[in-house]
Amino acid sequence: MTREPESLILEYLRRLDAGMQLLREDVGDLKRRLTGVEEGLAGVNRRLDRLDGRVERIERRLDLAEA
Repeated sequence: MTREPESLILEYLRRLDAGMQLLREDVGDLKRRLTGVEEGLAGVNRRLDRLDGRVERIERRLDLAEA
């Protein structure tokens, strides 16, 4: 009788291990995707900073901004 419960416990442990592996893969995928989003956002911020500088120069040339 000890064989059945031991076998059942091992089966549950294998299922848990398989489930944990899937979670690890999903988290790794999410980390990679989030890194891509962060890099893209950094690029957008750099472009906005450059545009801000250009707008300031245009406003100064047109005397629309305070000196």
